[in-house]
Formats: sequence, C-alpha cells, structure tokens
Amino acid sequence: MEPSKLTLLLGLLAFLTFLASFSAAEDHFHEFFVEARPVKRLCRTHSRITVNGQFPGPTLEVRNGDSVAVKVTNREKYNVTIHWHGRKQQNNPWEEGPEYVTQCPIQPGATYTYRFTITDQEGTLWWHAHSRWLRASVYGALIIYPRLGSPYPFPMPQREVPLLLGEWFDRNPQDVMRLAAFTGGAPNVSDAYTINGQPGDLYRCSKKETIRIPVVSGESLLLRVINSALNQELFFTVANHQLTVVGADASYTEPLTTRVIMIGPGQTTDVLLTADQRPARYYMAARAYQTAQNVPFDNTTTTAILEYKNAASSNQGLAPVFPTLPAYNDTATATAYTAQIKSPSQVKVPTQIDENLFFTVGLGPYNCTVPNSPWYQGPNNTRFAASMNNVSFALPSTNSSMQAAYYGVLGVFTTDFPPVPLVQFNYTGNVPRGLWSPCRGTKLYKLKYGANVQIVFQDTSTVTIDDHPMHFHGCHSYVIGSGFGNYNPSTDPARFNLIDPPQRNTIGTPPGGWVAIRFKADNPGVWLMHCHLDSHLFLGLAMACLVENGIGPLQTVIPPPPDLPRC
Repeated sequence: MEPSKLTLLLGLLAFLTFLASFSAAEDHFHEFFVEARPVKRLCRTHSRITVNGQFPGPTLEVRNGDSVAVKVTNREKYNVTIHWHGRKQQNNPWEEGPEYVTQCPIQPGATYTYRFTITDQEGTLWWHAHSRWLRASVYGALIIYPRLGSPYPFPMPQREVPLLLGEWFDRNPQDVMRLAAFTGGAPNVSDAYTINGQPGDLYRCSKKETIRIPVVSGESLLLRVINSALNQELFFTVANHQLTVVGADASYTEPLTTRVIMIGPGQTTDVLLTADQRPARYYMAARAYQTAQNVPFDNTTTTAILEYKNAASSNQGLAPVFPTLPAYNDTATATAYTAQIKSPSQVKVPTQIDENLFFTVGLGPYNCTVPNSPWYQGPNNTRFAASMNNVSFALPSTNSSMQAAYYGVLGVFTTDFPPVPLVQFNYTGNVPRGLWSPCRGTKLYKLKYGANVQIVFQDTSTVTIDDHPMHFHGCHSYVIGSGFGNYNPSTDPARFNLIDPPQRNTIGTPPGGWVAIRFKADNPGVWLMHCHLDSHLFLGLAMACLVENGIGPLQTVIPPPPDLPRC
C-alpha cells in the first residue's frame, strides 16, 4: 500500500476509535437550530438570529467527565460556527469553533455536530457564535457541575441562577458591523444592556418583561454571572446585598466578599448571595465600565429584580431599592476588585520560562490614500484598525489555519508573528504617528509542545488607552501580575504572584498598563488569541499560536472528523 494511503487509513482508524470511545461515554445530545425569529425589545419587534428560537439560547447543564454532542443546523443566510468558550478541547482543536481558524464555517443549510468531553473543569462557562457579529444574539450558558458525589468547595447554595449580561442593538448587529467595515469608523454603540435577554424597567416598554428572581428570607443563591456583551465591560451589583465570589472562568477562587464585581466580555463569575435583607424588592444592576477616552459608549443601566416572596404587601407598590454603582470610568474600583481574585490554594505556576513574549495591544488607523473616500471616515480621514505587535490579524477565507497546518497546505498563514514589537517606543506615552498604522497579515507564532510560556500584554495609547479583555483559546493561564504604565522587565517581575494567582481564560489589560500570564503549551493545535471586544476583533486585534505536536498520540492532534465543514 502506498505510504500516503496507509497514513490516511491509520488516521481514519484512530479517529473511528476515538469516536467509538466517545459514543460509549456520551451523556448529552443537543440540537441547535440557528434561525431568525421575531424578538420584541424597546417597543419594537425585530428579526434576530437565535438558537432554537430562544434569546439567550438554551443553557447546557453537564457534569465534569460528561461527553457532549451538539448538532448545529444552520437555517440562516449567514455562515455560523459555535465556540465553547473556556473549554480547553485537549488535542481536539476541530471542535473549538472560531471560523477560519480551527474550522470552516457551517454554511447556510448545512449541519455539523460538535463533540467534546468535559475534563477537569467545574463552574460556569458559556457558548457563543464565533462568526462576525452573530454573537450579539447567539449565546447561552454552559454550566459544569462537579461529578456525582463531589461537593462544591463552598457552602451548598439552595438555588442557582444563571445571569447572562448582554447588549441589545435596535438595528441588525450585522448591519452595524458592515457599516463600520465600510466606513472605517467606529461602530454604533448598543441601545441597551440586558440581563437574561431583557433590558429591565429603566428602558422604554420594558417594565412588564423585567427579569424577576423570587427569594425567601434566609435563602442562599449561587449567581452564575456571564458577560455575554458584544463590546462592553460591565460593573454588576445587587442593592443592599453582599456578593461572595467563589469562582471565575470555571476555576474556583478564594472566597472574596464584595459589593460590586467588574466583568469583561467573555468572563464568568460565580457569586454567593444570601437573602438577608428586609423583605422587599432590590435591583440587580449592570452598567458600563468604560476606559477608552473620548469614545462613545452605551451609558444606560440594565436591571433585574430580586424579589422577596415574603415581602409585606405594602412594599409591592414601592419601587425596588436601587444600588450604588461605580462611576463609568472608576478604574480604581475595577483594579482593586481584580487584584483580589486569587486561587484558593497554592498552584503550580511555570517558573523556568522557555518563551518570554511581549505583545502590545491597541488601536491604530490607516491613513487615507484617496481624498474624500467613503472608506476613510475615522478620525482625521483615517480608517480604524487594531493590532498586536503592530500586526492586524486577517482571517483566511479559503481554508482554516488548523486545516492548513494539519494537511501542510501552504499560503494560508505564515509563522513569523513577532515575539516582541519590532520597534520599541513609549507604549503609554505620546506615540509617534509613524507607529500608528499596522501591517496586515495572517501571522502565527509557533510554540514547541510542553514549552513554559510567559506573555506580557502591554496596552498602548495609540488613539486611546483601553482595557482589552484578551481571550486565549485552548489554554488556561495564570494571571501573575499587572500594573500601570510601561512594563519594566527589570523590576516588575519581583511583584509577580507565583503562589496563588487566579486561572483565567479571558484576561483584562489595565487601561494604559500591562498584565502578565504564564501557561504550559501542552495542547497541540492552532489556537486564536484575541480581544473579546468584537469591535476590536473584527478590526484585527488578534493573533494565533501554533502549538506543535509532542511525542506519541497523547501529545498529538487527533485526526479531523469526516464531517468537518468545508470552505
């Protein structure tokens, strides 16, 4: 038999063996139908892309160790993929979801079944579309309970409530994105924020549909808070009640009692709440944490109501108690909160670093080359872009990067993403205009299997400073340090927390500052790293790492499934 045919046959046998073992253990099968449905918000009925007619989409509830299959049928006119945000997908990038990175999208009328196993994770994750701006309405919770017989490492709540924070656009979000892509200007901001799909009674025509969460005095709740918003970090609080943070990004944390949390798009936070106040009604509220300067943003507030069942009837006509929320630009509160999130015990942080990477992140416009062009409606006749190390990421269009890497297809990407900026400058100071415009390309950075990696994300003041929630697919990282200003490799590492740092899948860069993470590159495949503000992702604030195979099948990417979508 020819060597190429033998290799193909062995790969197919390996995949069938994997599939057979998966099927034997499969516990959960779901069907997702992606289609437009009428959704009424803010006085009007809109057509929105939904899953199974629900907004937000269905909640998937599984246990650590369970196997999951989700059959996705695309009944829409747009291409779609589904990303299981925070799942590591060990050796199996094919099920990760970002279009043109690990798979070609599911085309209109087509179907694809995602299959994966939950391994060594407990807590709150979520799923969402990873195609253009479909994420604005295509998302839902993914809740991972401990194995049967295993308790939570905190007092058992009497009830659990998922709270998905989102953004609502009166216009079709795809049209908002397309207009920004055409003009090169900033996209229009949202018209409302939502809690479990509802704006709350501070908006027009929304009072009757406001989410109400009934409680009885003394009851304990576990609130699983997910920031599903497209473009905005948010403060969240509950009037007169304390919140005890016990988990973040499906990792347990040292309990932290606080009045307010700050949560970036992509992040999840588990908090315990005890109904220990006077029986009445209390607002749950979320509004923007805004760090970009002189940039429009949605300054509205979304609410739900925590409603005591045993409240005196005389209280029912009274307005709910309103909480105190931080100012929109309260970076001090956001920073103090984030700095207190820690692992509940000592963790194994890589100490001997093999790859020391330094990535600048930020915006940067292209200068107009055609006078009065409708394509250059950014500031001063420019066209907005975003970049890492001055490279604005371009998605392939004829193949996915992972498929190209697996089959050795040339011309889809290069592996010359710079490990440090090609030009050093005062990143948070007055950046010379000559350094504002990025280059565009599909550049990956190659990592050896098992390498210990440190990445410092450095925000820049190009156009404006901002807090960029950076999400790394296929990886969980320890957040070991952060600060404001320019990172100093001589002095800042002395302040790193190498004992009990939190493990996150989405990490915020302080506005005008830096954040450092460490991880072991033990998951082979192509893994996207990007800002989870979708207005920045589509501008190019992304890159991807190619983690090479190690030795043997346990350190090697499994073969792609036969039904993987084609471009």
